[in-house]
Amino acid sequence: MDKQTTKRTEPAEVAAEAFQALRLPSHLTLSGLIAIVAARRRRRIEIEATGILNGASICGLWLSTESREIILHAVTDSVLHRQQFILHELGHMILRHDELVISQNYAASLFPNLDGEMVARALARSSFVDDMEAAAETLADLLAAAIRESAVEPKSFEQVFG
Repeated sequence: MDKQTTKRTEPAEVAAEAFQALRLPSHLTLSGLIAIVAARRRRRIEIEATGILNGASICGLWLSTESREIILHAVTDSVLHRQQFILHELGHMILRHDELVISQNYAASLFPNLDGEMVARALARSSFVDDMEAAAETLADLLAAAIRESAVEPKSFEQVFG
């Protein structure tokens, strides 16, 4: 008998592959990354802090429409927390996590002023334990490291000139 084994790809591997596929420039900023992702998604990206998410079990939401990507995140005074919230949602975009799991009717009842399908996609990602969330967070960490590393000034003559 021939037994077939399927190799399950771990979230860290998925994130690492997606990060490598981006072929990011050596100097990267958050705004530069947002422009790169917007070009890949062929939609503008709008980012807004909202108090609705403060104290909630999720810190950010990604809502996607035909013409724009919307990132909503909890209000924070920390620049690094804000960046991580945004990077996590960009991670979902890069990884193309567009699947629906939550009922559109339920989603529409939570946010009556927004399209139910759009909210359902965002809320489907509220559990941090699943593979999609882990991959998005790992990718966000890789992106944060790339931004941090590109902002570091060379510390010595040797680093600049070899």
